Amino acid sequence: MNKKILGIFLLALCMVSLAEAQGRKGLRINEVLIVNETNYQDDYGCQSAWIELFNTTFGTVDVRSCYLTNDKNNPKKYPIPKGDVLTEMPPRQHLLFWADGMPSRGTFHVNFTLDPTKDNWIGLYDANGRDLIDSVTVPAGIPADHSYARAEDGVGHWVIKGDDGSGYVTPSTNNITLDKNVKIEMFSEHDPFGVGMAIMAMAIVFSGLLLLYLLFRLIGQISVLIKKRNAMRVHGISDKEEAKEKGFGQESGEIYAAISMALYQHLEVHDVEDTILTINKVKRAYSPWNSKIYSLREIPHKK
Repeated sequence: MNKKILGIFLLALCMVSLAEAQGRKGLRINEVLIVNETNYQDDYGCQSAWIELFNTTFGTVDVRSCYLTNDKNNPKKYPIPKGDVLTEMPPRQHLLFWADGMPSRGTFHVNFTLDPTKDNWIGLYDANGRDLIDSVTVPAGIPADHSYARAEDGVGHWVIKGDDGSGYVTPSTNNITLDKNVKIEMFSEHDPFGVGMAIMAMAIVFSGLLLLYLLFRLIGQISVLIKKRNAMRVHGISDKEEAKEKGFGQESGEIYAAISMALYQHLEVHDVEDTILTINKVKRAYSPWNSKIYSLREIPHKK
């Protein structure tokens, strides 16, 4: 028995580990900024290079025990520490690491820096230190406060961002920043007075009401058929015409109301003897709000 429990436990542990490994395969290096002069500040108020990861999956992924590195020959250069709840990445969310070479400042400060004068290779390895999850080579010469980012979160080609034309630098947020809602503007252009929207809304409401009516009507008909079939079975009748002549399943609502009232009266709790009146004392907790000493006043003396 103990061996069976141990086997189930080990199997469950393997399944959990496999699920974590599959989730980590959905991690992507999403955006990198090398020279930070006037951009995002860390929790110490310093401006350093940063690396942004993105969770492309629709499940929470914990990046603990994974490795970030800028050296192909040293894939285990910075092990992401365990025990920090902030390493859990919610679905389709971002996580920022500071490449300041000061790991003593916390979980999200790696032990290496990035050189703006040369190409910087950055890799993300799985917890075993062998499987490369994602990597990117950031070219040299990117201007200050400009980032090297994917065109869209987790997918697409890489672009340099930082100008109005190329897009904004977006640490810990979506790479595509929408300044306007195209669908709303298009709707406003084709329906400036909202007549089409009103008609559409009313059509949806009335369509829903019609569907509800048909659904309840269908349920009622099915209930009547089931009731007729049960009545025929009880009376031992198999001929539908005979059942129709005897009116099985066609009882009026008053009959069902009378049956329901009788059942209610039967199940209602009464005294054993209906001639005895039962009085239960209700205990009330003392409260200064209902105390008489605060409500009574001294009767004035007549002179």
